[in-house]
Amino acid sequence: MLEIIDLCAAYGRIPILNRVNFQVDRAEVIGVLGHNGMGKTTLMRTLMGLMPATSGQVLYQDEEITREPPHVRARRGIGYVPQGRGIFPQLTVLNNLKIGAANADRDTVERVVEGLPLLKPLLNRMGNALSGGEQQILAIARCLCAEPQLILLDEPTEGVQPSIVDQLEDILTHLRINLRLTIVLVEQNLNFVADFADRVLIIQKGAIVNEMVPGALKDPAIIDEFVGMRA
Repeated sequence: MLEIIDLCAAYGRIPILNRVNFQVDRAEVIGVLGHNGMGKTTLMRTLMGLMPATSGQVLYQDEEITREPPHVRARRGIGYVPQGRGIFPQLTVLNNLKIGAANADRDTVERVVEGLPLLKPLLNRMGNALSGGEQQILAIARCLCAEPQLILLDEPTEGVQPSIVDQLEDILTHLRINLRLTIVLVEQNLNFVADFADRVLIIQKGAIVNEMVPGALKDPAIIDEFVGMRA
């Protein structure tokens, strides 16, 4: 479904992504793991078109989209849940969802809420009145309102209490199994990645340097390698 070939990106003259290569199959979940400053968020922004690639290719469903802007990628079926959630804090939960569903059919919001019943009692609450975990669930729900086939998910457990992390895992498992969505997940919570991903890519200095099976993240030696991340 998604293929990345020698992808490079930079902030001005400062290179960030260095010939990134990987591919993602339909309904597969890929975890991207790395320390802060290694290029994880830049990778997600480049895949969504929010940051231009300086070279390389992004192929989605066998079509090149490397130079397409974000709104065109969204119409193709690529959704993005950014680090920090990016909800509209001065709008209600319901209006946040309606904005996400602007180009979808009238029943989309209702279907998304039915699939995420935690949102039902929150529909009339303002975005800035939600907890961090509730905001993250709203951000995922708003993304789903655009009816994506591929979701780019950046640090979903950051700043979220453990009980909500469990609920997020349930939600993402539902998306993967019942909706057969494809997910690229950037995350520093090792247990979350180990429990949810099919494969894990390691990024260092803007390049994919290794791939491992998720179960390896339970190995104490691997945990020591990523000391400072959340286990």
